Amino acid sequence: MLTLFTLLAQNPTIGSVTYSPVNLGFTIPPFNAVLTFIIRLFFIIAGIIAILYLLLGAFAWITSGGNKENVDKARDKIMNAIIGIVLIFAVLAVVGVVEQMFFPADVGLGITKPIVFPKLIQ
Repeated sequence: MLTLFTLLAQNPTIGSVTYSPVNLGFTIPPFNAVLTFIIRLFFIIAGIIAILYLLLGAFAWITSGGNKENVDKARDKIMNAIIGIVLIFAVLAVVGVVEQMFFPADVGLGITKPIVFPKLIQ
């Protein structure tokens, strides 16, 4: 199968059929751009989940009806969501500061600057 692709890449004419390259309308992004996107997406999804958990705890508190046990469960949900939000912001702040202080202008860990691999990996 691989030799057929190699053959088509070298000689687009086989027999009486001529093959032309296909234009997909987009280019495949490099791996470092995809990895940067995935890291940023992870933090966005984590923040959304933490906010939804906070809203779930607030809704549980409102609908507890004054029951001590349900209020305590709702308070625990709210506290866990706030701790999660604080941890997300703390990690983003620490990584952002480290990227700004210790990395060159065009290299980063994927938070404030894109990830750039050394030339040996590319």
